[in-house]
Amino acid sequence: METLRLVYQTAKVRLGFLIMACALAGLAVSPGAGLEAWQVLVLGLATLASSSAAGAFNQLWERDLDRDMRRTSQRAFVTGRFAGGFAWYAGIALVTLFSCVAAALATNLAAAIYIFLGAFTYGVVYTVWLKRRTWLNIVIGGAAGSFAVMAGAAAVNAEFEPAPLILTVVLFLWTPPHFWALAFACRKDYAAAGVPMLPVVVSEALSTRTILAHAVVLVLLSLVPGWYGMGPIYLVSAAAGGAYFIRESWRLVVKPGIPQAWRTFAASIVQLGLLLTGAIFDDLILG
Repeated sequence: METLRLVYQTAKVRLGFLIMACALAGLAVSPGAGLEAWQVLVLGLATLASSSAAGAFNQLWERDLDRDMRRTSQRAFVTGRFAGGFAWYAGIALVTLFSCVAAALATNLAAAIYIFLGAFTYGVVYTVWLKRRTWLNIVIGGAAGSFAVMAGAAAVNAEFEPAPLILTVVLFLWTPPHFWALAFACRKDYAAAGVPMLPVVVSEALSTRTILAHAVVLVLLSLVPGWYGMGPIYLVSAAAGGAYFIRESWRLVVKPGIPQAWRTFAASIVQLGLLLTGAIFDDLILG
């Protein structure tokens, strides 16, 4: 049980479930013929597995950074409970490959490509290429969640329809303020590790206002699918979660501090959770 718990934490499976929900929401907001239940299951599990593989790679690659940060200093690769080596790299590659093949066979090649691009963006583009080099790391790396939405839409050949495209942009805009709120709360850790997250490299005022600006734009944009077929369940969920996220982001601007940064970080998760579940249940109940 202890090993399973460590694998769960190392692979960031909780984040994987969120990415899976992005794919299912992308499917839910897409017009056209739906998938069979088994196809939806395979698509969801493939997205979850590929995201978890990318999460494991992130922790494997960053074990030197994690050692310097209090929040991550007890991760399995840092403490030696897992020994990073060839077996982990091979396993991560095989899980990613299997996930993409399963998605391709169950739906189509386009969905599989988007699933791969999501894992590659988080695992390689963000983790290896950008995180240690530029504050734009999470801005570009935020495309990982967007690709999951596109995977869901592509599964029914609707990736270029207005509603999934809008949701894709919303996910792209959501990731930076979500991580910047976390980075604001953990500025000392990121500074000690030499990671140039936005709250580390600019003033409190600029970083908090940037978080608020992103929140406002993404929340307003998240309401637009109401013009493209989404019903009241989606709109109420998007509006409620969005109002909460904006309120907490505004409070961070007014009174910047670690406790409020954590509340803003939590609010971003609530907002996205309500948005995604609202999209899925709107389709299941009203679609």
